[in-house]
Amino acid sequence: MSGAGTRRVRALVVDDNPVVRAGLVALLEAGDVHVVGEAVDGAHAIEQAKRLQPDIVLLDVHMPGVDGTAAVGPLSALAKVLMLSYDTDVDVIGAAIRDGASGYLVHGSFTAEELVAAVHDTVAGRASPLSPAASKAVVEALRRAAGGASAEPGPDRRALGLSPREVEVMELIARGHANREIAHALMVSENTVKNHVNRIFAKMGVRTRGAAIARWLGIAGSPPPARR
Repeated sequence: MSGAGTRRVRALVVDDNPVVRAGLVALLEAGDVHVVGEAVDGAHAIEQAKRLQPDIVLLDVHMPGVDGTAAVGPLSALAKVLMLSYDTDVDVIGAAIRDGASGYLVHGSFTAEELVAAVHDTVAGRASPLSPAASKAVVEALRRAAGGASAEPGPDRRALGLSPREVEVMELIARGHANREIAHALMVSENTVKNHVNRIFAKMGVRTRGAAIARWLGIAGSPPPARR
């Protein structure tokens, strides 16, 4: 539970299925996440996010009208976005991450506690939650989009200006490790890792781990402006 004076995470739940929405709202509220609103499609979500200014948007993929894949870009400029879907299609997941989603969880592969933890970790910038199927799909999609880019750092990676330690951190990020795991692997504090991650993001001109991975794997395209 939040301590005295601690601001609760504010979430917007987006899904066209009212039963799914109700279930997510109940789980989040039980985990000390304040659900400030609900939306039934992407257009409604963008409207609600502008008005309610949530910290995070839990976004479904397939919805009538404007679906999640079309809305993730605009929404990611307003809040962190965590995709929740049954879809494990490589192209869908890869596109969502490239367009700004901070994480992608597949229904049926996480517990209520893991969902709540994913929300808090995403908002705090501690991790980019990916279900196992999503993690595999992201790497496959990003590598394919990069045209089979080599896993070894090449000229484009050197041009990013990362220090040797930042390269180590970025390699671990690309393998899906959270800050806590990176700290353990490199035998440094979690705060030190967070500082490295912030500098990496600044040098890459990205705001999410998924976007950083996309740039690291050599995907073309200008990064979106960073959220303040």
